Amino acid sequence: MKRIDVLLLILTILLTLFGLLMIFDASSYIAFRDFGNKYHYLREQSVWIVLGILSMGFFSFFDYKKLYYLALPMLIVSIILLLLVFIPGIGVYVLGARRWINLGLFVLQPAEFVKLSLAVYLSAWFSNKERGRFTAFSLLLGLIMLLVMFEPDMGTASIILAEALGVYFLSGGSITHFLLAIPVIGALGYLLIKFEPYRAQRLATFLNFNQSIESTSYHVKQILIALGMGGLSGVGIGNSLQKYAYLPENTTDSIFAIIAEEFGFIGAGILIIIYMIIIWRGFLIANRAKDTFGKLLAGGITIFLGAQILINLGAQTALLPLTGVPLPFISYGGSALVVDMCSIGILLNISKHG
Repeated sequence: MKRIDVLLLILTILLTLFGLLMIFDASSYIAFRDFGNKYHYLREQSVWIVLGILSMGFFSFFDYKKLYYLALPMLIVSIILLLLVFIPGIGVYVLGARRWINLGLFVLQPAEFVKLSLAVYLSAWFSNKERGRFTAFSLLLGLIMLLVMFEPDMGTASIILAEALGVYFLSGGSITHFLLAIPVIGALGYLLIKFEPYRAQRLATFLNFNQSIESTSYHVKQILIALGMGGLSGVGIGNSLQKYAYLPENTTDSIFAIIAEEFGFIGAGILIIIYMIIIWRGFLIANRAKDTFGKLLAGGITIFLGAQILINLGAQTALLPLTGVPLPFISYGGSALVVDMCSIGILLNISKHG
């Protein structure tokens, strides 16, 4: 076995610690306002970071090939968890969405775990050649996406779609299937947007965000204000004005806007370069893997991390419609962080065998 990918490990740890710093920076005001303790978000995220690092360490030593035999149980458990969000008393209903389940000690977001379990399952399934699997693949993907969309969570559904199609393509899937799937996916996506008022509003905002700040484009306007105030070099760490409750979701989905405001174009550019290096290392690990399962699993993990980064940054720069997708390793939230660090642990383990 070779050494683990040290560069990937170091960048992941640095991003996670930087994320903790930015969560405290962005949340101190609202944490004191809402909880009377400016360290509230810092304390909770610190616990998740410890769990995430332990999980990453475990999977970096746990032979990834054993995941092949755990693929089906992992997928079944993830689907059951997705179903639990719709059960009253277990599922948590917040701001018109049912995306979480209450486990007593903590709240879990099942859709985050689906990303990893689906990557493992599809990699195990597609490791062996099989004719006529596109229909079964489409039915499985359709079921999972339907459950995620009913929460509703279109951002995560888009990541799952990109990941699943990516693994299918990497396994040697026919390009004809993709050509047939594109118009169907596009039509369904359009209908889901049009039939859900808040999605239709976000699309309208994306197509025409030059509206009054009191209209539906308020969130996007505040993001653009933060980016504009940052300029080239930023206003300095801790000096953000948008963190004082002007910018919604400033510790989760929109934390990149705070980073860009305080560190400017240069700081935001460096962050994007770091993400690009992580994605490059992921695909490099996939290319060097000795077995088909390792190649597909590393590729699937890298694709869903890359899709998550792309969707978040695209939404934060008004290049994509606004959607609720956390920025990997930086945004506040336990489920996403633990899953992302487990995924990095698996990549590190695959790199040792490459």
